[in-house]
Amino acid sequence: MTSTTTVDRPEPYRIAHPTIRVVMSDMVLSRTDLGPDDRVPSFDLPTTDGGRFRSADLGADDRPVLLVFGSLTCPVTESSATGIRDLHSRYGDRIRFVLVYVREAHPSAVTLQPKTLEQKQRNATALRARHGFPFEVAVDDIDGALHRAFGPRPNSAYLIDPSGVIVFRAQWANVTGALGDALASVAAKKPPRRAAVGHTARAMAAMTGHADAAFATAGKGALRDTWKVAPPFGAAILLSRLFSFLPPGRRGLPAMALMGLMTAAALTGVVTLLL
Repeated sequence: MTSTTTVDRPEPYRIAHPTIRVVMSDMVLSRTDLGPDDRVPSFDLPTTDGGRFRSADLGADDRPVLLVFGSLTCPVTESSATGIRDLHSRYGDRIRFVLVYVREAHPSAVTLQPKTLEQKQRNATALRARHGFPFEVAVDDIDGALHRAFGPRPNSAYLIDPSGVIVFRAQWANVTGALGDALASVAAKKPPRRAAVGHTARAMAAMTGHADAAFATAGKGALRDTWKVAPPFGAAILLSRLFSFLPPGRRGLPAMALMGLMTAAALTGVVTLLL
């Protein structure tokens, strides 16, 4: 008798559409992901302005580095942009800000997943222009070597000291309050009060009202893809449209609260029918 073994193959990095596995892995931190006290790997990436972002140059001007990952179609990147720009205006003279463009989080009909480095560079240039980032935007290689080395979440942020050691990690860069606290400490040459923050629920609430803008950049099909792989997020995004009178960053909480009430009402109805 011949036995067969199912091999759990890793998810391809350059996804054509978001998948359940990728979305679920974004929610958690792996033990192999880089974090506080880890040294960053060697890298040498081009920037959109013709420069280089190199590990060998870290600390050349004695400034720490804030490294943020992001993409055009990522709702979390969309929701973090204003806060990151504000932090740069406060700390950019003492801390080097670099956003590394990685794979598209929600590629669709308009913004496809890049298949070449040239396409990736064009998307990175568009990302910088879209958000008016006044700092460097670097471009990871086509298969995301640096992104995968850190842990391929869509919009994490890392504070790196001049020696190349991570001193702070934010799982989500749109949690700018905690990120700002860490930047203030490092700018004052003090260690951050907390070495790492998650705040996934807060990050998801903040990004919900920004999803339509990110999905408009992605193109037709992006919201449908979200419904397929993460129905609660899809529902929250649709419900957030009822609160369009609020700023985008404040639509998520009432949308999630309404979704909770609707779910409770539906469950109550089912239980009533069964009793």
